[in-house]
Parts: sequence; structure tokens; C-alpha cells
Amino acid sequence: MESSPPYPLLSAIDSTADLRALPEERLGEVAAELRDYLVHTVSQMGGHFAAGLGTVELTVALHYVFNTPHDRIVWDVGHQAYPHKVLTGRRDRLKTIKQTDGLAPFPARHESEYDTFGVGHSSTSISAGLGMAIANQLTGGDRRVAAIIGDGAMSAGMAWEALNHAGSLDTDLLVILNDNDMSISANVGALSNYFARVLSGRTYAGLREGSKSVLRRMPTVWELARRSEVHAKGMVLPGTIFEELGFNYIGPVDGHDVEALVKTLRNMRGLTGPQFLHVATRKGKGYAPAEADPIKWHGPGPFDAASGTMIKEQASGPTYSQVFGQWLCDMAERDPRVVGITPAMREGSGMVEFERRFPDRYFDVAIAEQHAVTLAAGLACEGMRPVVAIYSTFLQRGYDQLVHDVALQNLPVLFAIDRGGLVGSDGATHQGAFDLSFLRCIPNMVVMAPADENECRQMLYTACTLEGPAAVRYPRGQGMGVKLEQEMTALPVGRGEIRREGRSRLAILSFGALLAPALNAADALDATVANMRFVKPLDEALVLDLARRHDALVTIEENAIAGGAGSAVLELLQQHGIVMPVLPVGIPDRFIEHGSRNDNLSSAGLDAGQIRAKIDRFWAPHAKPKAVPASG
Repeated sequence: MESSPPYPLLSAIDSTADLRALPEERLGEVAAELRDYLVHTVSQMGGHFAAGLGTVELTVALHYVFNTPHDRIVWDVGHQAYPHKVLTGRRDRLKTIKQTDGLAPFPARHESEYDTFGVGHSSTSISAGLGMAIANQLTGGDRRVAAIIGDGAMSAGMAWEALNHAGSLDTDLLVILNDNDMSISANVGALSNYFARVLSGRTYAGLREGSKSVLRRMPTVWELARRSEVHAKGMVLPGTIFEELGFNYIGPVDGHDVEALVKTLRNMRGLTGPQFLHVATRKGKGYAPAEADPIKWHGPGPFDAASGTMIKEQASGPTYSQVFGQWLCDMAERDPRVVGITPAMREGSGMVEFERRFPDRYFDVAIAEQHAVTLAAGLACEGMRPVVAIYSTFLQRGYDQLVHDVALQNLPVLFAIDRGGLVGSDGATHQGAFDLSFLRCIPNMVVMAPADENECRQMLYTACTLEGPAAVRYPRGQGMGVKLEQEMTALPVGRGEIRREGRSRLAILSFGALLAPALNAADALDATVANMRFVKPLDEALVLDLARRHDALVTIEENAIAGGAGSAVLELLQQHGIVMPVLPVGIPDRFIEHGSRNDNLSSAGLDAGQIRAKIDRFWAPHAKPKAVPASG
């Protein structure tokens, strides 16, 4: 078995106090060991990779300069935080990250006092950091707060809302932009580092504030000086917009020069008011394959570290994301009105081929889910057929727009909701547990949940034929392995189907991708199984017919029980005065943590064995004994 490489400095760092005890000149060695440790460890078990490689020196410098955990470091886009976990007492557990009972995939408050704010969705760090800084100010504390944002998170409106607010206050907050966009690399080097050190120094800050107080007494001169300062800084530094928002802008500084970072951060830690540090980094830094293709290496599985070859699992069929991607291309070829929209999830949502074939109809709006939804609404107003490809967990961020801008106006926008249900290793922040509940309460919405890949294809087509908003939600990964029909046929809206007619007086109503375990349980109990297909509108005639012909009903869904499809069945029965035993099976009222998808299903009580056991226990008191034939 291969032994781990030696890490003489890193192996002695069990807390950030150990890091701060080192001489400053050894920090470059710490960074080198940390980067090598990340490559070695992640190669064995997979995980978020390229983003963390880009933040190694920044993480070392932050924990060296700031008195963490007393000072608050707030991370954004949590996949940047692997180096942070290693330096904060979790080094030896990194190999368990994203696994059941292992380290959380992102910063998590319950896991470490160094994780000051839970992170899963992006663009939250400035708001959270500002809240902490205000609390510190109100309580007379001496904490410093630094919020690190980056890796695309500045594209979200929430980040700018927080900047606008923070810049209007005198609260001490340091915002650090980890800019890993390679287009600014020409601005990084000795000159920009010099500017960063000078502009962050106490002398400059004192002169700047002192001169302002004098010049403000002479309005005409003050305005000229202010404009001259902005113009001069704008010529050499890209910080004018942040200055206008009320921040003292510093940078850009080389994010891989740990000595420059330490000097600049040390200067800025002593400054008051809102500060903005622009740091230029390279995603995948130090590992050539990840530098060359940071998207591919964003979150790889296990790989051979020496060759950069990923160890791929054998796929038995297309994933639901791939089924969607193929359908979108087929539909766009048929209908020139079809456009595709994604909030920075081109690869994950299966839209790579669509972008290649239909570049003029492909819109990646970056991490801006609210904008994605209202953009689609505007397109629909002008006769286009927009398709928003979005993960269930990210659609939550565009909920207001879904209600007000799409559904209220009854616009034909199709939401292709990927990762509906339990997603596995990304954990609680990414579980698609709530979409059926929050979608079915919205007027005008049609909500579909396919049982297999082909049904997904046909439902997507069905949604495209409607004149109002529709959602098709499907799970992560592969389906049942059914054959895809290339011919697209619209399903009758609000109609389910009987998949198995049983002789017992039990009926199982399956919504979505858990049809297989539903059929498995039904075979043992000789129960009827309905593939309901539509959560909204619910097939009321089918539900009422099953209720009349059976003594008990079971509903199964990979969604929160609270307010989900099972709730819709119970509401219908109540409206018709039908009182009968009903067992709703779904995700319980708690957050499901990270692990494999199978472990997630087991944790939620939704694996085949537990579904069967739940139905057995429920049905046993209601099952009527079979009549015994009279003896001759």
C-alpha cells in the first residue's frame, strides 16, 4: 500500500495557533505541503478540488494574520474551503469528506468553531460577515471579520446588495474577492503588489483620511481632488466601483504570493471601516491538469495523482441530466423558439451539447438564479419557449420570481429541475427535498415527476406544449435503464396510470423515481400500484377510484412529507369526506446530511428494504384474512 508523503510542517499544525507560531519565512513551505496534501488526499477519494488549490496561500495568510477562531473568517462558495479545514484541526479527517459520518463538504457550524457560517449556496459571505461585524460593534467586541467571496459568487445580486449596505456603514469589515478569472493575470506582479502594500499601509490611510477632512472644507477643491483620486486609481487599479460603494479598495494582489498576502492583510487588519481586498488566484494552482481544465477538475472522483487520469465508474446508461440534454437539443431542432437558460450549471445540467449546437439560444447567466427565472419570463412574454435548467436546491433562490414573474402572469416557462430528491455527497445544502411542496401550492403550475428516463423525456415535451408554467423534476444519476423513445408524445395532463393491479385491498400511489421499490413491495403484498406522474394537477379520478376499491392507501415520494404529494392525496380525500388509513412515505422532517445517495435513502427511510418494512407494518392491521374454502 502506498504510504503518505511526509509533511513535516503541516503534520505539526493541529490548530491555527500552531500555524501562527511558525516564522513568517516558513509559510511558503506550509503552502507547498498543504497543496501537495490536497492533491494526494483528494486523489484517493474525490471531492471538490480545483477551487481549493487556488486558495492555499490565501488560507495560510488569513489564519496567520487573523486571530482565528476569535476573529471571524467567513467563506463563500464552500468548495474553496478544503485548505481551511486542513489548517483548523481536521487534517487527518479530510479523507472522510463528503462520506457518511465524515467531514461535511462545506463549512458547517456544528463541525468546527472555525466554521463561522454554514455555506452551500454562494454569495452569502458578505451579508453574513457584515451581520457579525455589526454584532461585534454593538457589543463592544474586538473581533475582526473577513468575508472571502469568489469563484463566480460576485455575479449574484445578493453580494452586491450586501456591498451596497456595508459601504454605507462605518462598520469594520474586510471583504476579500478571490478572483480566479485568468483575464486579470497581467495585472498581477511586482507593481500591483507594491500598490497593494502602499495603499493598505497606515501612512497612506492616514494621509488619505487627513487630506479628506481638510479638503472637505473647500468644496470645489475637494470635488476636484476626489475626482482626481478616482481617475488616477482607475487608470492602474480596477477598484473604482468598490470605492464608489464606500469601500477602501486595495489590489489586485497576487494570491499565490504568501508573503505579499501576509503583509497586505496585516496592514488591512488594522484599518477601520469597510475595506475591500482584490486577490488574483488561479483555480487548480499547482496541479497542471486542474490548471489546464479547472471545470473538469472542479469536483472529480478518485484519480491517479501522478498521471492526472480520472478513475471513471462504468455507466450502465444515461443519467437523467443526459436525457434532458438530449431532449433539449431535439426540441430546439424542432422548435426555433426554444431557448436554454442555466445559472452556471452547464455541465451538471447536461447542456454542453446544446451550447455547442445552439450557441445563440444558450444563456448561462452565472450564479444568478433570480435573474435566470425573470429572464425566462421576459423571453416568454415575447413568444419564446424558455427552458430553465436548474437544480432543485438552487430553484429555492428564485422562488419569489417563480411566483410573481412567471406563475402570476401564467407564462409558458419550463423548469427542468435536476437533483430532485436526495443527492448524496453534497449533503444537506444540496438535497432537493422541498420542490414538490413549494411548487404545488403555486396557482397555474403544472408539476410532473417521472418514474423513469423515458417518462422524463415525454414529460419535458409535454411541458413544452403547455401555455403556462410547468416543472419536470427528476433525480440525480441514472434511472431504471428503460429504452428511450425518440418519438415525443404529449402525456394527458393530470393523468396517472396503473402499473400493477393487485388482488389485495392495498393501493400504493408512487410519485416519481421510487416506483421500483413501490413495485417491489407490491409484489410481496399483491397490492395495486399507480404511477401518478402528476403532482399538480393531481389525477383526482384515479385517487378516488383507488380509494373506493381499497381499504388503505400508501403514497411514496422522494420529497419532504410535509406539504408534498402525499399531502395532496390526503387533502383530496378530506374534501370528499373519505376517511381511510393512509401512509405517506417520504423524506422526514429533518435535514439529511452527506453520504452516498444510497446512504441518504437509507437515512431517510427510503431504501427498498425500509419502504417494504414500513408498508408491511402499516398494512398488517388492515389486511383482511383470505376466506378459507369450505371443506367438502
